[in-house]
Amino acid sequence: MKKDLIGLAAALCLGFTAQAFAADATAMSKDAHKAAKDRIEAQYKADKKACDAQNGNAKDICKAEAKGKEKIAKAELEAQYKPGAKADEKVKTAKADADYDVAKEKCDDMTGNAKDACRKDAKAAHAAAKDQAKKS
Repeated sequence: MKKDLIGLAAALCLGFTAQAFAADATAMSKDAHKAAKDRIEAQYKADKKACDAQNGNAKDICKAEAKGKEKIAKAELEAQYKPGAKADEKVKTAKADADYDVAKEKCDDMTGNAKDACRKDAKAAHAAAKDQAKKS
């Protein structure tokens, strides 16, 4: 019985120690953060350049998708660099904003009442997503 308790206590200590090391291992250095940010910006420039091959509203949609992808990636990077509930909310808000911007651009392909309804639906979905981000 006593050996079981000693073994259990040792296992708990090792578990907490391993958890502390894992937390340190996931912490991001300033240099790693800057390098990741630079990669995100380079990817955005490449994505935006790829949009140049398109014309009209398809080009606008492509650019909105590229910008949204960049905003989400930066928010996720900040959440890794400085984790917390506020960072998680910013990621969800960035996703909602990106989806909204793309949806608005897609609505531009429509005309009249269909365009108005599309924009109204996009705005409602955006508001719901932002509310959900704040509640989580």
